[in-house]
Amino acid sequence: MGIWSCLGTDLESVRQSLYTGHSGIGIQAERLTYGYRSALTGIVPQPVITRQMLDRHTRAGMSEEAQYAYMASRQAFEQAGIDDAYLREHEVGCIFGNDSSAKPVIEASKIMDEKHDSALLGYGFIFQAMNSTVNMNLSTIFHLRGINFTVSAACASGSHSIGMALMLIRQGLQDVVLCGGAQETNYYSMASFDALGAFSVRMDAPEQASRPFDRDRDGLIPSGGAAALVLEDYDHAVKRGAPILAEVAGYGFSSNGGGISEPSDEGSVVAMSRALKDAGVRVDDVDYINAHATSTLQGDMYEAIALNRLFGGSRALISSTKSMTGHECWMAGASEVVYSVLMMRNNFVAPNINLENRDEWSEPLNLTASTVDMEVNTVLSNSFGFGGTNSALVIRKP
Repeated sequence: MGIWSCLGTDLESVRQSLYTGHSGIGIQAERLTYGYRSALTGIVPQPVITRQMLDRHTRAGMSEEAQYAYMASRQAFEQAGIDDAYLREHEVGCIFGNDSSAKPVIEASKIMDEKHDSALLGYGFIFQAMNSTVNMNLSTIFHLRGINFTVSAACASGSHSIGMALMLIRQGLQDVVLCGGAQETNYYSMASFDALGAFSVRMDAPEQASRPFDRDRDGLIPSGGAAALVLEDYDHAVKRGAPILAEVAGYGFSSNGGGISEPSDEGSVVAMSRALKDAGVRVDDVDYINAHATSTLQGDMYEAIALNRLFGGSRALISSTKSMTGHECWMAGASEVVYSVLMMRNNFVAPNINLENRDEWSEPLNLTASTVDMEVNTVLSNSFGFGGTNSALVIRKP
């Protein structure tokens, strides 16, 4: 696995942030100058990619989210024991979740509006602006010759990418797939969300602003970065002596079929139930649920109703790591699997911070507002997005 997020830019620093309930949310004053209602965002360090790492020609075609994904993927391949020689000699696929690339589109438009000369746009804009910018760059940089496409499914993109990789490997079509999710964090990328009034304006206390399931929440906080996972056929991994971190045991999906921005408890239940059935596990087998809960009224409410329908009275602990990260959008479904595996391997459940006054729908849930030291063998991770797309993954300790 690899991670580049507001909680840290390596697995160990992210593990520490999760365990201590550290928030990565802060203020980006430029958002207010640009015209946002809220300056809150996950503070994600910008990667420094030197010419020793990649040549100038390659860097010119990399969007912000592609840079994040490159840094995370370097970590993932290193931990997997996969080097350049292996990548050149074997077929490795690439499926990443990404649903926008706003910055290069807007910057190119500004140049055209001002100069009226497309020759001034330069070489890199087209490769930065395409929705497949992450896959194109990763496949080129790492010499990947297997499956290569982008999953564009709103805030379930990263989760669906893992599900797609799982299906291809199960079918025997690929042995190894690099998958994950990436999300740009520049202020261009989220203005339309801000226009919806979806963001918290609790700017006097940024670390307390993301409050999933809390009755006093006032909106989500945008965030981003990238998470990368190397999925591999079990026998193939054992044969080459790979360090196996966890098993992706089940994938479930559904679509709500309703309003474009309306969540659904029924759609959530269908996706979760399919994931459990696919993994061959029962409700009582689940130790921890990483909830999608983004700190919005409707989203948290419908997920709480769905969780209570399926897990009411069960022993599974529930938390939303978005209380610490904010909403990592297209990356979230992948990063939350990374967070869950870190918990699994280190025997703890991360807290749902800022949960001071539960709302009426989450009151019956087995939520934890503090870190719990416990053995975690089976995890369910939820991801839901605009357009009614739902994805759920079951992860098991090997």
